[in-house]
Amino acid sequence: MTQTEDVTQLVHRTLGTDVIGMYVHGSAVLGGLRPHSDIDVFVLVRQRTTAKVRRALVKGLLPLSGARALGGPARPVELTIAVQSDIRPWRYPPLSDFQYGEWLRDFYESGGTPSPTPDPDLALLITMVLLGDTPLAGSPPPNEVLDPVPEQDLIQALTAGVPGLLHELTSDTRNVVLTLARIWMTLTTGEITSKEKAADWALPRLPPGPGSVLAHAAAVYQGSVPESWDELLPQVGPYAETVAEAIGQVVAAKGKGRSDSGEEHQNPPAEG
Repeated sequence: MTQTEDVTQLVHRTLGTDVIGMYVHGSAVLGGLRPHSDIDVFVLVRQRTTAKVRRALVKGLLPLSGARALGGPARPVELTIAVQSDIRPWRYPPLSDFQYGEWLRDFYESGGTPSPTPDPDLALLITMVLLGDTPLAGSPPPNEVLDPVPEQDLIQALTAGVPGLLHELTSDTRNVVLTLARIWMTLTTGEITSKEKAADWALPRLPPGPGSVLAHAAAVYQGSVPESWDELLPQVGPYAETVAEAIGQVVAAKGKGRSDSGEEHQNPPAEG
């Protein structure tokens, strides 16, 4: 049984008939899994999960996910759950009902349980789910149960994620370096692609120092070199500053373009 099948069975056991659909997204549908890729699964449900159910999901995922998996090191699992009525009709920011990720393992192992929370990242996740169109376990096609995310909300979500990434630059360097490149590419071209392809796009647009940081992150991601930042550490900060500035310039230009054309963007009112 594959790791994805293990996650799928856990979700069905725990949530039962509340599940509307389950979908793979991320690396698996944007270019293929690499040695450091996560297993990314999105679950759409009919009603909110209880604290008891969320804790059961955490207890079931801890043995399946990451370096501390029960059967030995495994791919990290990222499982996100949303209630259909919270995101359809679409409004921003969307609400995430549950999220499991290895970056929160210490919190989970100490007894912590994730709670429903506004999550701008869902805008990108849902866009990837619709783009990837990869249902699991007999789920309906995603375009039958999800609304597309308006471009302006996707831009806002991508931009909102940058400060948090910069905060994690020293603790999660490879992932942050690659994710910043992908945000830059997506905002510039409108294309959502793999971290690997985003690095290929960004590299010729960077000066040599910051470029060496991205090149190393991409090589580690592909599994061709071991991960070590000691020699490149002085360039990591300048890389992040360079790409963050480029992202800001793209967003400013898009904002000016909408202003010049007289376009206004409005979201439907959130339901209480």
